[in-house]
Amino acid sequence: MIKILVIGGNGQLAQCLKDVVKHQGELDVDFQDLPDLDITNKQQLESYFSNNELDYSINCAAYTAVDLAEEQSDFAYAVNAEGPKNLAELCQKHQVTLIHISTDFVLDGQKRTPYLETEVPNPLGVYGASKLKGERNIQEFMEAYFIVRTSWLYSEYGNNFMKTMLKLSETREEISIVSDQIGSPTYAGDLAEAIIKIVLSSSTSYGVYHYSNSGAISWYDFAVEIFKQFGKTIEVKPIKTKDYPTAAKRPKYSVLDTTKIKNNFYCTINDWQGSLNKITQIVANS
Repeated sequence: MIKILVIGGNGQLAQCLKDVVKHQGELDVDFQDLPDLDITNKQQLESYFSNNELDYSINCAAYTAVDLAEEQSDFAYAVNAEGPKNLAELCQKHQVTLIHISTDFVLDGQKRTPYLETEVPNPLGVYGASKLKGERNIQEFMEAYFIVRTSWLYSEYGNNFMKTMLKLSETREEISIVSDQIGSPTYAGDLAEAIIKIVLSSSTSYGVYHYSNSGAISWYDFAVEIFKQFGKTIEVKPIKTKDYPTAAKRPKYSVLDTTKIKNNFYCTINDWQGSLNKITQIVANS
C-alpha cells in the first residue's frame, strides 16, 4: 500500500484527485486542509509527519489570488514559499517524496514558443515570485521531489474561469474577455491523473515538469468555447490587456512544453477542447 498525504485537500485539484484515487486500490490517501493541517505551521506539520508513515506528499495548497497578492505579499510568500520550505524539510527528514504543484506565472511570457522546464523563470508579480521561491526552497532543502507546473486550471470544483463564465452567463447578455493573453486551459482532472501516474511509476526521475492540456488559445477563445459547449447564449467581445487593467501583470504567452512529462511517465496530453467537453458531460450527468 502506498501512503499519500494531500495538502490543500478541499481545493479543486484535490477534489479531482479524490475522484481518481477511488479507482486505485493500492493507494491509501489522506486529504488534509485548514485548519487541521497548515503548511505555514511547521510544528503542526512536524506532528503529522511524526505520527504518520508516508511515501508521498502532494502539495495542492497555495495562495492563488493573483491580484490581491500585490497587497498581501507577506501572506502570499508565507503560503507559497515558506510553506513549501517547511514541507520540503520534513519530507527530506522523513524520507517522503514530494509532488508540488506550481504555475506558469513563474514565467514572463516574452516567448512565442512553448516554455521548456530548463528556461529561466522571470515572474511578473508577487504571486509568480512567491511560487518561484517555493520551487527554489524545495530544490534547496530536499532531493526526492517532483515540481509540476501547470496553467489555467479549471474543473467542476471550486472557483475557476469556467465556473465564473457560466455564472456570468446567467445574468449578462454581453461580456468582454482579454484576447491577447495566450495559454493552455488545463482540466484539473487530467492533471490529477498525471500526478497519480507519477506516484504509481515509483520513478526517481526527480525535477521540474510541465503539464497542461494541448493547444494555445486566448482567454477570449476559451470563453467562447465554454459558452458554445454549455449551450449558453451570450455575446463575447475581445479586448486587449491594456483595456482591462489589473493589479498584477499576467504573462502574455505561457504555453508549456509537455514533452518531458509525456516521455518520462507516458502521460496522455488531451487537447483542451476535448477535456472541456468531458466536463460538460460530467455536469450534464450530475
